[in-house]
Amino acid sequence: MEYGFTDILQLIGSLGLFLFGMKVMSDALLRLAGNKMRSILATMTSNRFLGIITGFLITSVIQSSSATTLMVVSFSNASLLTLPEAISVIMGANIGTTITAWLITLLGFKVSMSSIALPLVGFGFLFTFSKKDNTKNWGEFIIGFAILFIGLQFLKDAMPDINENPQILEFLSRYTNAGFWSVLLFLFIGTILTLIIQSSSATMALTLIMTAQGWIPFELAAAMVLGENIGTTITANIAAIVGNFQAKRTARAHFIFNVLGVIWMLALFYPFLQLISWMVQKLGSASPFVTAAAVPVALSLFHTVFNVLNTFILVWFIKPIARLVEKMVPETITPEKDIEVPKYLERKMLQYPETAIATLFKETDYLFKNAIFEIVTHALNIHRGDILSDLKAKKVIKKSVEDFKIDVRALYLSKVKTIYGEIIKYATMAQSILKLTEDQNRRIMQIKLANRKMVEILRNVGELSRNVSKYLESDNAYIKKRYDNYRKIAISVLRVIFLFKDELKKEEFHEQLTALISKVQNNMEKQNIEIDRLIREDLITTDMASSLVNDHDNVEILIEKLIEVAQILYVSSDPFLNELPEETSLSDNAA
Repeated sequence: MEYGFTDILQLIGSLGLFLFGMKVMSDALLRLAGNKMRSILATMTSNRFLGIITGFLITSVIQSSSATTLMVVSFSNASLLTLPEAISVIMGANIGTTITAWLITLLGFKVSMSSIALPLVGFGFLFTFSKKDNTKNWGEFIIGFAILFIGLQFLKDAMPDINENPQILEFLSRYTNAGFWSVLLFLFIGTILTLIIQSSSATMALTLIMTAQGWIPFELAAAMVLGENIGTTITANIAAIVGNFQAKRTARAHFIFNVLGVIWMLALFYPFLQLISWMVQKLGSASPFVTAAAVPVALSLFHTVFNVLNTFILVWFIKPIARLVEKMVPETITPEKDIEVPKYLERKMLQYPETAIATLFKETDYLFKNAIFEIVTHALNIHRGDILSDLKAKKVIKKSVEDFKIDVRALYLSKVKTIYGEIIKYATMAQSILKLTEDQNRRIMQIKLANRKMVEILRNVGELSRNVSKYLESDNAYIKKRYDNYRKIAISVLRVIFLFKDELKKEEFHEQLTALISKVQNNMEKQNIEIDRLIREDLITTDMASSLVNDHDNVEILIEKLIEVAQILYVSSDPFLNELPEETSLSDNAA
């Protein structure tokens, strides 16, 4: 019997159906468990064993190591995972992907799924009529699961039978009898097949069917499995091409980990296969070296034991692997952009809610620490370096006698307005296109609110700046002292936010901010009493009194908003958030 072009098309179509079923099932599981899984991944600690368990569980649940590694690359790109954390998750994902092989082996070869697959499609289809998203997703999972095994059945039927096509064995004998060179050749074939198909599960299915049909012996099928382990790393490496250096490092680490595993396995290849054969026989099966029917179980066992052992061995070398990858992919210093140009807002980060939120936070944090900090300090005629120094506030004020002559309105237009608009646009896009939990949506709303408050800060400091400059070297010592006190209050607040924040734990920082609110309120009350005294004793002019009263409010609002932004961004606790209008502009009362 000739195996013609039509038969090849049927084989390709069967593979396509198998891959489609895998995708439908994986996508449905991602929607069902994705939020929880990503949340676990985004908040995991640097514990390497926890990372392995996380990677294993995610891959076991969503049934796709590619989806897990893509998630890990994206999270690394957004700085949600460190390189050692990412490596440990990928190690776990390698173990998790062995579950698919067991599913195919036990249900595809040991149990006849063909008789129940079509009824399962019908049963799952009924679920898709539900108005509840979770029920719909369960329906799609059932449909995908059934299609996967329908595709597998078609694959088995489309694969040419050795008895009817003896020429296949004659053809393969040229390549299967070359000893260890045959092992290397089939390792290469497994790698190339996985590169082409872009699914180690599909390649594994093909390998299992070929062994069940008696095409290739156990040892060459095991070599193909090793090749699949290398080929599957290409997905992460392709995804990392457009990522930053952190994403590239993660993808490269995935490749190195799998290659190192294949190298030590090749060194122990034949003794290891004998061990697997012994284990299979202990489980009550025939030797895979003797009976083709025993190969699928032996191959699945080989896949599992190899990945578990590889992870157990290399888990102790995560840090050396990380250092090697860091040398291979050096940190790329992004060319410094003008501050008004967004640094982190990339469309590809809108793939997951966690990466979108992390990106929004990074951009907002950068804006707050740079443009806002610069404009506020310079508006008060203070150098940022002095704020970040260990000089006492009194000495900072004493040396800060230069009038910076800045135009807050102009600085807002050149350094803040564009990036503020881009942040709001990006946040709105995230809320529109992503399926957010209530907490995630609330966090994005908080970040938008923080940005609006930053713009309000500039309006307040713009109004204050004119009089700070006006009375910087006034002949009236009383008015000069009042404005110097306002600047000292601002210094104490800016120092906690921009100097000590990184040295404190979140709880300590929150306590510092809370204590600061009380301290500022007491100080401002004293300032109020002093202003009343100056007016009463006619120590300042009417114009001076008017300026002090207005600026007393400006300082109070300025300080309150600075602390609110710090609370929102760095504590995620906002005890005194007030409703703000959707858009805040400096056009009113601009400096």
